[in-house]
Amino acid sequence: MYRLAVFASGSGTNAENIIKYFQNKPQICVSCVCTNRSDATVILRAKKYNIDVLVFSRTDFYRSNKVIDFLKQHEVDWVILAGFLWLVPENMIRMFHNRIMNIHPALLPKYGGKGMYGERVHKSVIENNEKQSGITIHLIDQEYDKGRILYQATCPVLQGDSPELLAARIHQLEYQYYPKIIEETIVGEDLRQ
Repeated sequence: MYRLAVFASGSGTNAENIIKYFQNKPQICVSCVCTNRSDATVILRAKKYNIDVLVFSRTDFYRSNKVIDFLKQHEVDWVILAGFLWLVPENMIRMFHNRIMNIHPALLPKYGGKGMYGERVHKSVIENNEKQSGITIHLIDQEYDKGRILYQATCPVLQGDSPELLAARIHQLEYQYYPKIIEETIVGEDLRQ
């Protein structure tokens, strides 16, 4: 069985969606959740499913082995970023080479990079009069939003859209596709039908 660690910095709706999706799957399970915020709602969501949670500091993440040791303890095979806002350190990228996945709320390479997350992305898309936006699921490397793209899905940007309205459509794409692409990438079956 493949064991996932889900990293999140906020409410954890994507994390919970991933946890629920893999609850009864024979080949993949969510082993643990990791967060850099002690007040993140993702903690409550994970505990609802009896999933171990690690809360860590910037020092823990970048200057110690606390996070790596936790992942080893949980025998993690893949790291899934679901609204996690920090750049992953090189030692973790080496440990999970080509096994760290992220979702971005825009069609990369546009609207990516440091500081481009959440409402900021949607506001930029609308201000630039884009006709469509979407999601990008990709592997990560040492730079924000530069890893190999695994999948993209699109939605229209409608006249009169606010960042909140566009975000709602983007979230639906995230919920629909992220767990399936995780499974497809790990197990190797096309599940998008």
